[in-house]
Amino acid sequence: MNVIRHTDANFAAKFRELTAASSLFDPDIEQRTRAILHDVYVRGDAALLEFTEKFDGAKLVAGQLAVTRAELMAASLKADEPLRAAVAEAENNIAAFARKSLRRNWQTRNSHGASVGEKFDPFQRVGIYIPGGTAPLVSTALMTITLAKVAGCREIVVCTPCGRDGSINPALLFAARSAGATEIYRVGGAQAMAALAYGTETICRVQKIFGPGNAYVVTAKRLLVGHVAIDLLPGPSEVLVLADDTANPKFIAADLLAQAEHGSGHERVWLVTTSANALQAVEKEIVKQLPKLARRDFVRRALQNNGWLIQVKSLNDGVALANRLAPEHCEVMARNPRKVSEGILTAGGIFLGPWSPTVLGDYVAGPSHTLPTGGAGASFAGLTVDQFQRRTSVVEYNRASLKKALPAVKKFAELEGLGAHGRSAEIRSVK
Repeated sequence: MNVIRHTDANFAAKFRELTAASSLFDPDIEQRTRAILHDVYVRGDAALLEFTEKFDGAKLVAGQLAVTRAELMAASLKADEPLRAAVAEAENNIAAFARKSLRRNWQTRNSHGASVGEKFDPFQRVGIYIPGGTAPLVSTALMTITLAKVAGCREIVVCTPCGRDGSINPALLFAARSAGATEIYRVGGAQAMAALAYGTETICRVQKIFGPGNAYVVTAKRLLVGHVAIDLLPGPSEVLVLADDTANPKFIAADLLAQAEHGSGHERVWLVTTSANALQAVEKEIVKQLPKLARRDFVRRALQNNGWLIQVKSLNDGVALANRLAPEHCEVMARNPRKVSEGILTAGGIFLGPWSPTVLGDYVAGPSHTLPTGGAGASFAGLTVDQFQRRTSVVEYNRASLKKALPAVKKFAELEGLGAHGRSAEIRSVK
């Protein structure tokens, strides 16, 4: 891992490297992604099939893109009791959390006595991406589809990569079906985003796209804004641990290693600590724990690329650094962690104290684990159920309230030189 201390002579230069743009804004990735999007837009299913063969190794025909009822039934039969129990436990917590976040219709009276308010309707057709590849994210199916179901979305369309034989992990299929998916397609990568946004002969376009993915998937989502709505920019995983001298080095090392194991090599992990001893102890723990991991090669690559152990002068400096990095996950292992966390304003999710590892948020705690990465947390919040709802304002005047509003309306129309605007209200007041 890379080590940086506030006492280093070249601290400023290392800090600039530390806060460099993430893979979400890599120009080469963006160029390749644009080409994929354009190809799917022009050629539809034919492009999807070529990219599926190129990137996933599966040679399919258009009729095989959709997962069949028979496949879903087979996946359900394969689900053992521990899997069913884990899915049910997570789904219950996620749904309960989501119901608390639902936006509800409201109305009030304005100064004219007119009724004004908002109504919230579920998007009728949404697209959800579930990463596959080296680690099919069964939990992501629950963390996204469940929210769509709670919101009342009628059509919940899932895209996920397939294996070389065209198959999809049966546990993922079971979880997706259990959570409420209505359509599932074996399509991954930027090409899946294009299919959901533009539509193809097989996949009808959606209103909004949700879900995390690799750098290409998230870049595609960013480029497709305007053709389709998106939730946020949830790319390769990140965790920042903010710690003082009370933190347990074993816990910190384990949490850093966990978020580095996804496999893209673009994952980013940071320890930010005020303690030189803690930094050294965590470094030793990583060396000790890493060889025991099944996915150690993936982890090692991520740590070499974007693994940082950082010593800062004070916790306030650590909070400032966290806000600048806007990490997907931020763990606070320090005295009075809740108080320290009050200053953290850009993290996707905050995990307080030694007994709240990020993995609980990944799997079972309740809030969705779909969170902004690559610095996007400065502008985006994590996925919530209300993002599956479409807001519409509602206005209802009667003759009396229109009369009260008319002088102000006429003045604005006069100031803006838009006479027809004023007349459209004034004509209603003429008896």
